[in-house]
Amino acid sequence: MKIIRVFPRKTSMTPDDKDVRVNCFPDLFDEADKIHVSVTFTTDLQRAEELAKQWERVAPVRIGGPATGERGVEFVSGMYLKKGCVITSRGCPNHCWFCLVPKREGNVVRELPITEGWNILDDNILRCSEKHVRAVFEMLNRQKKPITFSGGLEAAALKDWHIELLQQLNLEQIFFAYDTPDDLEPLRIAGKKLSETNIKQYKLRAYCLIGYKNDTFEKAETRLRQCLDAGFMPMAMLYQREQQPVEWKRFQTEWARPAIIKYIIKTKTNGNSTIYNNY
Repeated sequence: MKIIRVFPRKTSMTPDDKDVRVNCFPDLFDEADKIHVSVTFTTDLQRAEELAKQWERVAPVRIGGPATGERGVEFVSGMYLKKGCVITSRGCPNHCWFCLVPKREGNVVRELPITEGWNILDDNILRCSEKHVRAVFEMLNRQKKPITFSGGLEAAALKDWHIELLQQLNLEQIFFAYDTPDDLEPLRIAGKKLSETNIKQYKLRAYCLIGYKNDTFEKAETRLRQCLDAGFMPMAMLYQREQQPVEWKRFQTEWARPAIIKYIIKTKTNGNSTIYNNY
């Protein structure tokens, strides 16, 4: 059965095989048994509806994906994520105010069959059973490409045996997170432990939520610098980015790129935010 997958926008993780279409209507040569419109961002839902209407003339259409609130089921490698990106579990026991995962996937982690890949996108893999985590690391050790944990690791759940397993991998990047105030101390502890390993510091990064209600550039920058102090290069994540003014988008872009962050650190004095005064 041939399934054409249609995506409203292209990201670094969008699959790129011959049956993938990005933000386009069908042409005269498109043929399929089914059409799946996959939506990651809620801001793309209207566009997804427009695409679905046009693709109905080719085959029956189904709209799905995280933005729809649809509960994830089995993971099929290369289907909705580029080859190499894998999900081995779904769900998260935490209830972060900004995150839809517990509502969509549940607050109990569901372990899935493990498929081959080198970029782990699980919601919270460190909350999986030890048996599952060790099996995932066994799979990762077989990969020829460097390993990335794009889904993020929860610092509060990091254990010494996790660190031992991480040291055995050929790592590209590990992402942690500093999204709420109670994330900071666990992040500092994780940073200290990881600094005592063979893992290079430049491979450690931390997602940092910015731009939510009552946030300011100064407050956001303080948190981003706290990531640096804890031993992690920050990756600023702008809350509801599509709805934000250009000033916040520029700020986020600067604090998401290591080269620019290093420049900011070198050129700014005492943490003042004068660089943003012209926004």
